[in-house]
Amino acid sequence: MHRPKAQTAALLASPEDTEQQFYEALQHADMQRLIEVWADEEDICCVHPGGPRLIGLAAIRASFETLFAQGALNVHPERVRKLRSGDSAIHQVLERVQVGGADGRQQAWVVVTNVYLKTAQGWRLVVHHASPGSAQDLPDVADEPATLH
Repeated sequence: MHRPKAQTAALLASPEDTEQQFYEALQHADMQRLIEVWADEEDICCVHPGGPRLIGLAAIRASFETLFAQGALNVHPERVRKLRSGDSAIHQVLERVQVGGADGRQQAWVVVTNVYLKTAQGWRLVVHHASPGSAQDLPDVADEPATLH
């Protein structure tokens, strides 16, 4: 599927630009903007918390249309850890999600891996994998450095 991307290509000059556009699209329920951050590849993949693996743009679009039918998503990326090598980048993100419920506004956490690929049209999202999190996910558990300085 070919989409016009000239308008956003300049905005997607880095994985960070693409990630910012992705989260802004979620926060504004902007389907066009959301779709523009995805790569034009058959095997792009999205997994929502507790959901199935969605392969391809049509399946991903349908899932976000369902989510956006309930309004914008109050999702904020926090504690982003980044790994970049050549034309690919992996961002490990802790998302803070604000949800309204019977008890008022509540907060949920989602642990996410976003994978970006540098294409001729700029950096594009190729994988968004989200898993349910909890307040216990806030502290990072990491290996201690092997050498002391």
